[in-house]
Amino acid sequence: MRYSDFLELDYAPKASDCLACFYVEPAEGVDIREAAGAVASESSIGTWTDVATMKSRIWEELRARVYEVEGNVVKIAYPLALFEPGNIPQYLSSIAGNVFGMKAVKNLRLLDLAFPAELVSASPGPAFGVQGVRAALGVYGRPLVGTIVKPKLGLDPREHAEVVYEALVGGLDLVKDDENLTSQPFSPFAERVQRSLEACARAEAETGERKVYLPNVTAETGEMIRRAELVRREGGRYVMVDVVTAGFAGLLSLRQADLGLIIHAHRAMYASFARNEHHGITMLVLAKLCRLAGVDQLHIGTVVGKMEGGRDDVLRCHAALGHKAPVAGDLLRPQDWGAIKPVLSVASGGLHPGHVPDLVAIFGVDCVLQFGGGVHGHPKGTRAGASAVRAAVEAAVKGGAWQEAVQREGTLAEAITHWGG
Repeated sequence: MRYSDFLELDYAPKASDCLACFYVEPAEGVDIREAAGAVASESSIGTWTDVATMKSRIWEELRARVYEVEGNVVKIAYPLALFEPGNIPQYLSSIAGNVFGMKAVKNLRLLDLAFPAELVSASPGPAFGVQGVRAALGVYGRPLVGTIVKPKLGLDPREHAEVVYEALVGGLDLVKDDENLTSQPFSPFAERVQRSLEACARAEAETGERKVYLPNVTAETGEMIRRAELVRREGGRYVMVDVVTAGFAGLLSLRQADLGLIIHAHRAMYASFARNEHHGITMLVLAKLCRLAGVDQLHIGTVVGKMEGGRDDVLRCHAALGHKAPVAGDLLRPQDWGAIKPVLSVASGGLHPGHVPDLVAIFGVDCVLQFGGGVHGHPKGTRAGASAVRAAVEAAVKGGAWQEAVQREGTLAEAITHWGG
């Protein structure tokens, strides 16, 4: 068995194949085709030597095939039988398992995946999706707007709930925990949820709008589901989960618990394997897997703000979540998502009201725009910061009314003077 045996450059992928696109940088002295074959071998049925147990049936039916090599970009087709439908952890163990540690490659990056209908239909997908979230909040025709309670850690439940109230009554739709707030001694989960949901109810009564709080339920899987059940009992509509650190097994368990809660997905730790443009796994791959697993909202980057992420990369993720986006053609064949609902893209990280016109131009209206310091750092505090964000979004959606809104809305004018825009 040679790695080159996994090359079949005249192979036409079947509709039932799972396709992967890799950037492959061979190790010194290794040919690109040999390196490509090594990736296909290790991620399907191959090993480094001939084995007596390899049957011709296995070889013909289950080997991955390198069907295209263009520069350092390699495309591989995997037979459907290699996968357990619905088991997303197993998809990753197969396609992205051992391959990153192989000596035949110096750098390796999984750029994209395309799933056959059989794997898509076996996935739960979002319970709510874009339209379900809009119906739950009664918000149409504009982005949802939210904030993250700051500082990330340290506020007790009463202080936390007061921030939630100020942000919501100021005009925001949602307030969420940050990625590292779970159930620490200074903020026990149950008390924080109870007080924050009470703050939501007060804000709803005062504004006549639906308001939501997104508690971070990330924990051991059983505990995560117990916390989500508590949120439901207390009348909450949402939960948030750190999808990378919780893992796809935990995410699937939360989704399949079917608690009637909207799932907001934070991507904490994703950059550890996504940021190096020559190695790791792209945010695009993570976005597709999260949509299959059933999140309703997912952080994908901002283009503007403090987080790394180029415009095309972010928009390609936006498209993968089910939105129209002006980006170059698919790296692989177009993905047929069947009945899997579109997911709301979340832009969050270093944003302030002056960024809003650019954000609406980039994402359109089917997104969630989140402002942490860009709300709480307003010169007049959280409520004024929330008011500035809401005014900015409404002006940007109307189009052509930005300068008038800045002149008319005092909190927005103060935000622009403070941060620019």
